[in-house]
Amino acid sequence: MKVGFVFECGPQGADLQVCEYLARKIRPEITPVSRTLSNKDDLLKEAGRVAALLLAEGCERVLVVWDLRPAWPDMDKKPCRREERAALLEAIASAQVASHRVFLVCVEQELESWLLADETKMSAYLSTATRPYKAKKVKKPDEVKNPKSVMIECFKEARGRRYEDRTDAIKLLRVGETNLQKLRRSPSFERFESKLKQPVF
Repeated sequence: MKVGFVFECGPQGADLQVCEYLARKIRPEITPVSRTLSNKDDLLKEAGRVAALLLAEGCERVLVVWDLRPAWPDMDKKPCRREERAALLEAIASAQVASHRVFLVCVEQELESWLLADETKMSAYLSTATRPYKAKKVKKPDEVKNPKSVMIECFKEARGRRYEDRTDAIKLLRVGETNLQKLRRSPSFERFESKLKQPVF
């Protein structure tokens, strides 16, 4: 089953890698077909057009996935999920897309919220033979402010280097078994999972 994804990142961005990986864990029969738009502004304007193309290519559904908190936020304006959702719905309507086949998933705050949800993977990935690392349990990862900065601090403490999302995020996820129950500590991950499982009529 082909499922389309639209992301606000580069062609091999962390969002794409992580979401494709988790989509296959949730539904192994999925074949992801992903398209990327370089930033949130482009996503809000172009997601409808791209979703239409993905559906025309035979995708059963399309998920539009974006971070509420972009990498370089406009400090003069706090991001608003309701406003961004409204802009996406308008773009979808303008593209004359079957709206029941397009699902919106806002990651709150950033993709790293999902990574912080599983302290076991974090600990395993950041530990070395000579220097074990114990990550803190995060019960409500979506409420962590600036989770990317938290990841950077964890990597600095454990490994003495900076966290690089394009390489580290997917490697961290691939350590050990995927515990979907821990990931469900994040309501935004639960939305992602539910949109993949929801029937399309």
